[in-house]
Amino acid sequence: MRKFLMIIGVLLIAGWGLNQLLLWFKIGVAQPTIDWHAPSETKAYPNLTAHPNAWLDVNTNRQRVYVKDGRQTLYTMYCSTGTGMNATPTGTFHIQAERGKVFYNPTSGEGARYWVSWKDHGVYLFHSVPIDKHGAYIPKEAEQLGKTGASHGCVRLSVADAQWVYQHVPYGMKVVIHA
Repeated sequence: MRKFLMIIGVLLIAGWGLNQLLLWFKIGVAQPTIDWHAPSETKAYPNLTAHPNAWLDVNTNRQRVYVKDGRQTLYTMYCSTGTGMNATPTGTFHIQAERGKVFYNPTSGEGARYWVSWKDHGVYLFHSVPIDKHGAYIPKEAEQLGKTGASHGCVRLSVADAQWVYQHVPYGMKVVIHA
């Protein structure tokens, strides 16, 4: 019986991920304090004109967006992707023409700033952490950034990271989303 339980434990850790398992048991490793207003890294954002083949690699298990050129990671951003019935679609996509400075969805009671579409022309977006109907950020939601999935399928970013994506990521850039 003990051997059986050990095998089940190993399978759970391998399948679910150690961090998610530890978070579930609330004994997890210390999570970094993330300033959801600021850039995810202290270094400058990459100059995309110097990296014409750059692409976005979204890892839903790690809750990270990697700006890459080939296999080289140029910059890493904290994110929160979809969860449960609202999981973020996986696959290869491309940045679409739709983008804007702010939106609000009265049905969900949330909106965001600096949005950029990557699937279904305005349905799935990169955007900032959520705002309420008055345009104020929602701290309880923002504090999930980089730690766990929390969106309705979009990819949430810090305010600064979302603004950079909005201003610099070009139409047609490849987006790969995977677990």
